[in-house]
Amino acid sequence: MFAEQGATVVLTGRGSQQVLDERVAEIRKSGAPDSIGVLADVSDPQAVNGCFQTIFKTFHRLDILVNNAGILEGGLIGMIAPEMIHRVLSVNVEGMIHNLQAAARLMKRSGGGVIVNLGSIIGTVGTSGQVVYGASKAAVAGITRSAAKELAAEGIRVNAVAPGFIDTEMVQQLPTKEFEERLANIALGRIGTADDVAQAVLFLACDLSKYVTGQVVGVDGGMLI
Repeated sequence: MFAEQGATVVLTGRGSQQVLDERVAEIRKSGAPDSIGVLADVSDPQAVNGCFQTIFKTFHRLDILVNNAGILEGGLIGMIAPEMIHRVLSVNVEGMIHNLQAAARLMKRSGGGVIVNLGSIIGTVGTSGQVVYGASKAAVAGITRSAAKELAAEGIRVNAVAPGFIDTEMVQQLPTKEFEERLANIALGRIGTADDVAQAVLFLACDLSKYVTGQVVGVDGGMLI
C-alpha cells in the first residue's frame, strides 16, 4: 500500500534473505522500484543499527518507520516459562525501542519524520492466556506517548495502531467456535482485514494527520464498545 502511494520501502525480516527478496520484488512491482530488503532481527540492537546504516548509505534519509515486528506466544499463569517471557518482550518491546531510537537519530538529520508503532487490542482489554503478550502490547502505548512528547521538538510524530480481530493466517487456525465467539463481539459485524490496518497506518504516516501525535488508534470494528 505504501509502495502504491509512491513510497520507497525498506523491508526487514529475520527469516531468509530469499523470502525477503521475493517480497521486495512484489513491492517493486507495486510502484517502488528502488525498494530493498535488509535481513535483521529486531531483538538484536547491533543488527538494527546495521539495518539503519544501510538505509543511510543507500538513501541518506528516513521519513517513516512502521514499527510492526512482533511475535505472539501464550501461556496460562503458573505455566509461563522465563524463556518465553524473554522471547516475546525482546521482540515486541525491546525491538520496538531499538528501531525507534535508530529511526529517530536518522530522522533528526533531515528535519523530522513519522513513527507508527503496532500495538494490539489485547494490550487494552487483555485476554486469557496472554499475560506476556498483553504486557508487551500495553507497553506499546507507553512507548508511543512518551516518545511523542520527547520527539515533538525534533519534528517527529509518533503514533500507534492497535488492531483487533484481523483476518490473518493465525486467526484462520482458530477453532470454529472460538472464531464465531470473537466475531460476535465486533460491533461492525465483520472481521478486520490487513488493508484496514494498513490504511490506518498510512493515514498516520502521511500529512493528512500532520497535527496528530501521541495517539493510539484502535482498528477493531468496535470491539471496545
